[in-house]
Amino acid sequence: MALMISVSGIRGIFGTDLTPQNLSKFTAAYGTWLNGGTVVVGRDSRVTGKICEDIVSATLASVGCDVVKVGIVPTPTVAMGVLKHKAAGGIIISASHNPAEWNALKLLNEKSEFLDADQGNQVIEIAESGEFDYRPYDRIGKITEDHDLLDDHIDKILELPYIKKEEIAAKNFSVAVDAVNGAGSEAIPRLLERLGVNTVHKIHCTPNGLFPHNPEPLPEHLTEICGLVKEKNVDLGVVTDPDGDRLALVDDTGKLFGEEYTQATAFDFILSNKPGACATNLSSSRVSDDVAREHGEKCYRSAVGEINVVKVMQEHDAVIGGEGNGGVICPDLHYGRDALVGVAMVLQLLAEKGMSSSEYRSTLPDYYMSKNKIQLNDLGKDADDVLEMVKEHFSSLEPNTIDGVKIDFAEGWVHLRKSNTEPIIRIYSEGRTPEAAQAFANKIFDLLK
Repeated sequence: MALMISVSGIRGIFGTDLTPQNLSKFTAAYGTWLNGGTVVVGRDSRVTGKICEDIVSATLASVGCDVVKVGIVPTPTVAMGVLKHKAAGGIIISASHNPAEWNALKLLNEKSEFLDADQGNQVIEIAESGEFDYRPYDRIGKITEDHDLLDDHIDKILELPYIKKEEIAAKNFSVAVDAVNGAGSEAIPRLLERLGVNTVHKIHCTPNGLFPHNPEPLPEHLTEICGLVKEKNVDLGVVTDPDGDRLALVDDTGKLFGEEYTQATAFDFILSNKPGACATNLSSSRVSDDVAREHGEKCYRSAVGEINVVKVMQEHDAVIGGEGNGGVICPDLHYGRDALVGVAMVLQLLAEKGMSSSEYRSTLPDYYMSKNKIQLNDLGKDADDVLEMVKEHFSSLEPNTIDGVKIDFAEGWVHLRKSNTEPIIRIYSEGRTPEAAQAFANKIFDLLK
């Protein structure tokens, strides 16, 4: 597996692809691009996180950046740190949902947003040139620490006008948490305590980076917390990925909401309290459109990728945004996915509606997704040729081509995107039944035959 380099950072298996040399090279490029200033550096709980933090911090100082180390905190907490310290940028040392042997650098700009394509490409060009702005001994940056940032983040959530901790506390909720021994291990329980949730059942909340199950919050990996919810009769189950920006929910019967329904729930809550548009990406469920329509609002769509959603949110002044992988973006805090504010929104919604989590979930329409892929080597065709063929075949349906090709049918959709790392095209489809979702994908397979 080669080092994965993208506009938002670099990712690889530590010691094989993600070496100290690569960490230093890309960090020096980022610091050179910033031309000094303060950089907030945080990490998830991975075993390699501390050594990466040391390399990154020293390298940033060597190119004249002042470093504020914030330790093991969720990705959104680092974003809040950029705003708190009025920093030039931020680095999150985390490979997100990848296995424990991976690590990565995720790069933020001065607005606490992930780098866009132009910014990321500038950093990559500097890295490839090897022309770094190393400073002499009397101009290197200083390294300090901020141990209060998580509490500051939670303070800002509690200050949101639509989060009322007294109402949440009055419901005497019980909540189960699986933080996969990641950055949410201390953050989510501390948030719940501050919200007045007195009964918290924790599993895998030791931030040691030893993931007890596959860290991506998918149904097949979450049987343990579903069982715990039923065993302890709790009101809500909460699951985060290793860096605490994605949120999955379990209802009081031990059934998963489905990751697509995290953002739909947040959309429903915010639009009940604050009128305005919302936004998500092309591969996210139609349930978000349904929720927006119920509130008389529009849900705008972007290319896949958090920064793409953010750009569309800003273009349309959206009051809430997200991604179907459990990402909630609340612009009243910052423009990034944030599992902590997502948890607060869900509990406030349940408190206001006076419903159990399963009762609330039953009010949302059911959709089902199917995920497939096309092996280009088997077809003997180029990815762009395949996408053009699909676009032409379904031209009467006016396909969306801002990110691959998406075709909307009356009862569902299919979305094709080419991979940047493999000779494949990914096919995402959705319908009102599992069979219908697969049938939309089969339309593509039949066409290519």
